[in-house]
Amino acid sequence: MVDDPIVVLAATGGQGRAVTDALLARGARVRAVVRDPARPAAQELAEQGVEVVAGSLDDRESLATAMRGATAVFAFTTPFEAGVEAEVEQGRAILSAATGARVPHLVLSSVAGADQHTGVPHFDSKARIEAELTSGDVPYTILGPTYFYDNVLGGADRVLAGTLDLPLPPDRPLQQVARQDLAAFAAKILLDPTPHTGDRIELASDAPTPTQMATALTEALGHEVRHTQAPLAAIDNPDMHAMWTFLNTTGYQVDIPTLHTAHPDIPWTPFATWARHTWGSGRPGTRP
Repeated sequence: MVDDPIVVLAATGGQGRAVTDALLARGARVRAVVRDPARPAAQELAEQGVEVVAGSLDDRESLATAMRGATAVFAFTTPFEAGVEAEVEQGRAILSAATGARVPHLVLSSVAGADQHTGVPHFDSKARIEAELTSGDVPYTILGPTYFYDNVLGGADRVLAGTLDLPLPPDRPLQQVARQDLAAFAAKILLDPTPHTGDRIELASDAPTPTQMATALTEALGHEVRHTQAPLAAIDNPDMHAMWTFLNTTGYQVDIPTLHTAHPDIPWTPFATWARHTWGSGRPGTRP
């Protein structure tokens, strides 16, 4: 039914909120799944006319209840709270709930490169979830975002002080995506899934080098920002070390010109535009 809601999981987080906003901008009815409907971010959604319900990514029953009667679901999983095995269990809970609720279409946000056997733990966990999704009965589309522009915000203090720390050579392009571009793409599929049912689509908005990123941040902030190549050996977290090793070698493999030509309705925000909009007024803010 056209009036059936589209369910967005973790709707107050970064990806979930962006997808919710994109759907609302297109006049869709949205059911937002959040941990705590009483939190201000959830109340803000309710004030926008969103149906807000309680649910957790690792709680199959709450997810199944939230998905009942939905026309489509946007889902993603995260290893950054309890580890990669917990992420796989999140994926299983989501897929089990979607199967039980007979969800007509599931859009899963995974990661670009998850199908490349990278050895990056949080890529491989997503690959396991993808494998279970593709072997199941739920109609799906898998989206594989590259590195998010918003990751730069994790080093906001250093950037404001004039340094962009990245463990990459200054001239090595890094394929990246604007969260709003991912959201626009997801909303497009959630509202019209048939053309992309069964597809796996990797997403990148731009591929600036660290030097180009620093230049864009310099222009946005009005003072010099320089790239500093952080040594890989200084990255203690094994997952992050594996990811940056991958990005220094094989890297993401999105055919950006073909992607953008095939989907001209997506903004495909350049990094410089994102930097100007995000940093132009000083210290930026972001949702986790």
